[in-house]
Amino acid sequence: MISHKLQFRIFLIALLQLFSPFNLFSQQYKAGPADKDYAGYLFVYFKGNAVNDEALCYAISTDGYNYKALNNNQPVLASDKISSTGGIRDPHILRGVDGKTFYMVLTDMTSSKGWDSNRAMVMLKSTDLVNWKHSIVNIQQLYKGQENLKRVWAPQTIYDPAKEKYMVYWSMKHDQGPDIIYYAYANDDFNGFTSEPKVLFTPKNGKSCIDGDITNKNGLFYLFYKTEGNGNGIKLAITDSLTSGKWIEQDGYKQQTRDAVEGSGVFKLNNSDKYILMYDVYGKGKYQFCESLDLDKFKVIDHEVTMDFHPRHGTIIPLSRQEMLNVTARWGTPKGMELAFRKNPVLDGFYADPDVIYSNQTKKYYIYPTSDGFDGWGGSYFKTFSSPDLKTWTDEGVILDLKKDVSWADRNAWAPTIAEKKVKGKYKYYYYFTAAQKIGVAVADHPAGPFNDSGKPLVNFKPDGIKRGQEIDPAVFTDPKTKQSYLYWGNGYLAVAELNDDMISLKPNSIKTLNTDKTFREGCYVFFRKGTYYFMWSEDDTRSENYRVRYGTSKSPLGPIEIKENNLILQKDPSKGIYGTGHNSVLHVPGKDEWYIVYHRFNYPNGITMGDAAGFNREVCIDQMYFDGEGNIIPVKPTL
Repeated sequence: MISHKLQFRIFLIALLQLFSPFNLFSQQYKAGPADKDYAGYLFVYFKGNAVNDEALCYAISTDGYNYKALNNNQPVLASDKISSTGGIRDPHILRGVDGKTFYMVLTDMTSSKGWDSNRAMVMLKSTDLVNWKHSIVNIQQLYKGQENLKRVWAPQTIYDPAKEKYMVYWSMKHDQGPDIIYYAYANDDFNGFTSEPKVLFTPKNGKSCIDGDITNKNGLFYLFYKTEGNGNGIKLAITDSLTSGKWIEQDGYKQQTRDAVEGSGVFKLNNSDKYILMYDVYGKGKYQFCESLDLDKFKVIDHEVTMDFHPRHGTIIPLSRQEMLNVTARWGTPKGMELAFRKNPVLDGFYADPDVIYSNQTKKYYIYPTSDGFDGWGGSYFKTFSSPDLKTWTDEGVILDLKKDVSWADRNAWAPTIAEKKVKGKYKYYYYFTAAQKIGVAVADHPAGPFNDSGKPLVNFKPDGIKRGQEIDPAVFTDPKTKQSYLYWGNGYLAVAELNDDMISLKPNSIKTLNTDKTFREGCYVFFRKGTYYFMWSEDDTRSENYRVRYGTSKSPLGPIEIKENNLILQKDPSKGIYGTGHNSVLHVPGKDEWYIVYHRFNYPNGITMGDAAGFNREVCIDQMYFDGEGNIIPVKPTL
């Protein structure tokens, strides 16, 4: 049981976090996958006590129960290149709070030299799970008072939100004393510590404890650890503050076997409330998996688990579809494993209102979305994603931050659009964006920025005669016939203006409104194909499952727009669980009559259950778009 005092402390911490200035007035960049994107798991482990087996190996799973080794169960990193002893053991991997950086710590040791032979650990850092920067941290050499240090075992990492730092914790034994779990905070480069080691946890009975594994669940930290010398097994202690020294030790053991065990690790199943506790039954050369909802009571699920390898002390983290593709592209897909992932969404995370281009400068495709997942469309920054093939997408990071880069608005960063133009022999990129219900423009020399704002809004007024809607959702189009560029925008109305040659100002007296029909809501997009100008727009509200795309055609970029009766070309498909399909752009593959529609939808599969929140927790999708012999757009079937 958790004490009343501890419960009260947790309540106070929650209140402070809720009303802190950080939560009210600032915003963290979001990167990497959201929970909805997780499609598999990565198991990092070593194989045994032979020197050749004391090396880092990978395995993957699509369901969390059935694992197959990558690289034919051979090491993915050479131990002699990253360690001081020529061997590594006990790998622990953590995804950083930024969503895209990975941290790994390992015991720098080969057992052939004895169990009291090591004094160091290995620290690794990566952004792709393939390429790792490494460093060796020798505790005895770096810190005073460690002359009688005998061993440094099983390091792990956790993010401490109270300090906003990564804590590395591990067990150490000095002289004839017990093994005790220590900690130190990692430096920003994750290649050393900011201070000397301090005691994190020691049981009240004063006996040894090793192989600590900490899981953060609902603001509490659950420490699973192995006892030695007083009933060897896995016990649990709980705290609400990592460095407070106030741990509530739970009664009993958590392993579900009488055999000796070590190296426990806990991970949460994707899209589930279930947790898995796994541990190394080292005397029998096997792993045991147990399942729990509360991290208190566990049941064995060995009958559901398969592996084509024999791991020793490792850890498991969830991977997104893109990350699974990255590691299998490097080390191959294991024999007998099918990676049948969904085609959509194409971006990890919550994004919406995508604009897309092919860059002639870089020969890559780029998607420019709204950064989504903030209550009430409250994002304040823009990112871009690049791809060489429309299949694998790289997060290029933040290209424009309203709070840092724009003087005239700092909120509601929505619905950007971009144009590539050659100016005096060099490519320029003109980025039109919505901010605080006005439209601005920023310029860069590269499609991934950095972009420099013009210093003032380009559109902060309503066209003559318009009294409804908002000045949002810009779309830029350059007429291939005349090379004239146009800017379209509007919510509840559709406006257009000619852009001057500088692309950052509008031609005087060129603004006009175009007639559509009552289905026009927002999200206009214009493209040209075989002599016809196509105008696309979204109908209904982005919070509605019926948000959808219609179109009309014209013989001019300025209209009039002809709207046919059967002009609905993208809508929900309840049979597939697809809803809220809208706000699109269109990609023409250079040199081919090949076209794609890029759009957002409610996040799958949970968006339809989220009410209005589905309208600001959206995801970006791509599907191919076809035309019939008369140039009509054939209705697109949205895909999973």
